[in-house]
Amino acid sequence: MPIQLSRKRRAILKGKRYVLRLYTSGSTPRSARAIRNLKRICEARLHGRYDLAVIDIYQQPGLAQDDQIIATPTLIKEEPAPRRVLIGDFSRDDRVLAGLSLAPLPAA
Repeated sequence: MPIQLSRKRRAILKGKRYVLRLYTSGSTPRSARAIRNLKRICEARLHGRYDLAVIDIYQQPGLAQDDQIIATPTLIKEEPAPRRVLIGDFSRDDRVLAGLSLAPLPAA
């Protein structure tokens, strides 16, 4: 069942810039798939309104420790509030959209 956002919440989120951090573990196929899926979703729904930092936990373990990353790929949505943490390869658009507080597009 799609998540329904109120008109007020949609209006608030419409102009907001999204700040995202994606933690990956090296150049594994799962990490590559997560990056590809997330970029596709962000370009389709947030074109020009998002900052995505891709962080390899092997190259920057301190950042992963600061954010208490225990699994990869992990996406952290810092802005707009509330902060959300999503884990997986982001192949389910509906779940990613819900995690980003974005309503799915109407069926064509």
